[in-house]
Amino acid sequence: MELTEKAKFHYSILEKGFAGEMKFDQLIKNLQEERYVLSDLLLEINNSYFQIDSVIITQASIYLLDIKNFQGDYYLESDKLYSVTSKREYKNPVIQLKRSSTLFRQLLQFLKLNYLIESSVIFINPEFTLYQAPMDQPLILPTQVDRFLKDLNRTPSKLNDGHKHLAQKLLSLHQPKNPFTTLPKYDYNQLQKGIYCKTCFSFFLSVKHQDYVCEKCGELEKINLGVLRNVQEYKLLFPEQKITTQAIYDWCKVDLSKKTISRILIKNYSSCGKTKDTYYL
Repeated sequence: MELTEKAKFHYSILEKGFAGEMKFDQLIKNLQEERYVLSDLLLEINNSYFQIDSVIITQASIYLLDIKNFQGDYYLESDKLYSVTSKREYKNPVIQLKRSSTLFRQLLQFLKLNYLIESSVIFINPEFTLYQAPMDQPLILPTQVDRFLKDLNRTPSKLNDGHKHLAQKLLSLHQPKNPFTTLPKYDYNQLQKGIYCKTCFSFFLSVKHQDYVCEKCGELEKINLGVLRNVQEYKLLFPEQKITTQAIYDWCKVDLSKKTISRILIKNYSSCGKTKDTYYL
């Protein structure tokens, strides 16, 4: 569907943020010693939700890290963050981090656990510059990320059963669904139907033997995998709708027979009902 300008902007922020978290996850894979790394936790205490991009449990401390993938020139003024180019105001990540740190400490108190907490905002993008950055704020700028990881790497860390219990407890308390997530409104009729290329997202696919072939980039994908990918998207977008041969045939909108669609569904899902009333779980 064609997103509104507001939705496009929000989506771009989410996409950049996710890319930044993935980049940081790759960097910390090289850490030595014993550590537990928990990514993208959503926790709740006293009806207050808070999200932490990366929690690193070490022998001496628990690191709460908020990863930011901002690009370009920014400046801080009276605890407010602005883009130099657009003059747009952004949420100050330090304020968000302080709130998350406070709630995390409350959670540890509730669990009757006592650990030293160290919190930082990490700006991961090398093309980010922050002017007027106060030295007393928990900020790790792009030129400091490598040094931060080296210092962390040099710190000895031997974990015990208490650290393991903490990691398991945090994972068990993770909230899989964010109650504050907002999606653009959509309905079935306004969405473009069809299977698109998983690489370049083009809808120009043709069938060759047992594969879909993208006419734009040449990517190959097995027909059954392409159909199953679309089934997953249909389930995500319309969880209240039953998965039937007709529904997936209309949703995929490709040069395949209903018999082929039915065969793929029967092989990969459990069928319920008979004849025309058959649906799949």
